[in-house]
Amino acid sequence: MGKKLYVGNLPYSVTDESLNQIFSEVGEVVSAKVITYRDTGRSKGFGFIEMASDDLALQAIEKMNGTELEGRPLKVNEARPMESRPPRDSGGSDDSGDSGDSGGGRNNRW
Repeated sequence: MGKKLYVGNLPYSVTDESLNQIFSEVGEVVSAKVITYRDTGRSKGFGFIEMASDDLALQAIEKMNGTELEGRPLKVNEARPMESRPPRDSGGSDDSGDSGDSGGGRNNRW
């Protein structure tokens, strides 16, 4: 199984397919994914590639890191595991246990 690679500083025009095509010049690509904003579908400017073998992954890093694509130098290195993040605040609760009633309203039964 190959290594997953992080590819940063991508031009916003790059798609999954074009990313796959670019890295297939090095060797067999197992998967290629450009990360996009959920709401707009616009690229975040980075993605991930999985090469067919560890050797091909190392070759891809050596060959592609610093290579210019549409005037932007690519940053290619071994992907790190995603760090856990705290849950997103939905804006509906402040977790203080307060029901939102200031105590002076009619609905206060205490």
